[in-house]
Amino acid sequence: MSSSTTRNLKMTSIAIATCYLATLCSAEKPLAPNAEQSDPATLGWMQGFPPPADKIIGQPDSNYFSFPKLRWTVCHLRELLPTKQVSRGLSAPSVLEYNLDPYIDSVSFYPLHSDQEITWQESLGLNYTDGMLVLHKGKVVYERYFGALSEDGKHAAMSMTKSMTGLLAEILVAEGVLDDQAKVETIVPELAQSAFGDATVRQVMDMTTGLKYSEDYSDPNADIWVYNAAANPLPKPADYVGPRSYYEFLQTVKKEGDHGEAFGYKTINTDVLAWIMAKTTGKDLTSLLSERIWRKIGAEQDAYTTVDSIGTPFAGGGLSAGLRDLGRIGQLMLNEGKLNGERIIPRKAIRSISKGGSKEAFAKAGYKDLAGGSYRGMWWVFHNDHKAYAARGVHGQTIYIDPTAEMVIVRFASHPHAKNAYIDPTSLPAYQAVAEYLLSK
Repeated sequence: MSSSTTRNLKMTSIAIATCYLATLCSAEKPLAPNAEQSDPATLGWMQGFPPPADKIIGQPDSNYFSFPKLRWTVCHLRELLPTKQVSRGLSAPSVLEYNLDPYIDSVSFYPLHSDQEITWQESLGLNYTDGMLVLHKGKVVYERYFGALSEDGKHAAMSMTKSMTGLLAEILVAEGVLDDQAKVETIVPELAQSAFGDATVRQVMDMTTGLKYSEDYSDPNADIWVYNAAANPLPKPADYVGPRSYYEFLQTVKKEGDHGEAFGYKTINTDVLAWIMAKTTGKDLTSLLSERIWRKIGAEQDAYTTVDSIGTPFAGGGLSAGLRDLGRIGQLMLNEGKLNGERIIPRKAIRSISKGGSKEAFAKAGYKDLAGGSYRGMWWVFHNDHKAYAARGVHGQTIYIDPTAEMVIVRFASHPHAKNAYIDPTSLPAYQAVAEYLLSK
């Protein structure tokens, strides 16, 4: 592939980058403007009929995931990329009970590595929050919307999509439909000659595969750009000769190191897991999400996922959904598979996730603010005193589950830095502070 083609594909693929995203390469830029200054309404993005030329976000421009355009884009992905529906079905949504607590905004805490106390309300702006939902003992005690998100809107879940994919896999394992000790090549023969072929399904689920794969966004020759180019649903340049879908790219990945030795967060594991489930069930990710989760929880909105050029859902980061529906999923996890008194998924699936994975394998990844944690079934497990675990996505997406406090927090955000390392010092102690406040009531 020519260098010019690579550069062109890099630009046109930015919105569907693995983990969603090439904005990682701008992680060293200063945090300006702030949340209020970068509010899409304040900046006038896509307002007017038509919008002014300098306020349009869309094709053929490929910079719609740059900040501050990002803050509008996360709520409008299906206007920019082809998507596939995750249907909630036709039944009435389940009713959420409310018991709003006006004092949560004033809960105070110390961010990690800081001696300056701030409040929960202040932390929302610091983290460019678009939506925040807190449930306690099954009732909504806090709900706020900011930026381009409204209560009937949908927001990019980013890599929380991985956790939805992992949850589906844990369900299939718990039901005996999927053998997590089976070699990948026995389920997906197309991957027999790839790095994944001799890995077990569990090693894929826990991301302990040994892969020669770079997600270094600063390197124009990194594998991530080839993956992005393959996944890009838009027309390829005339001289393009690389893989043209997720499936084609995944077959090219080579092995590096031994499987099962160390945790390595690489999004391609999730797309392999979705392929494994599709081969096992005969259904793609959107169908499984609809049938096994969205239709079961009484979701109030359909969700959707971005897709590649042959319609394959992006399992690693393509989901967009409503805030309250992810709250329902968080409550389902907290209740170990039950919702509104009905068994939705096997308790065994939830317990597999909440117990966590190998701390030793996880430690080798060097996550400073997640020391002592682990990764299991594509969920992050903190192993703290409250036994909390979470789905996490770049730019600040979270479903945080605290069994001790009987609390679920769902946050959508559009932080200018993709890496959660910039966000965790403010977020993790905030979640703990609210949990302790709710426990004290």
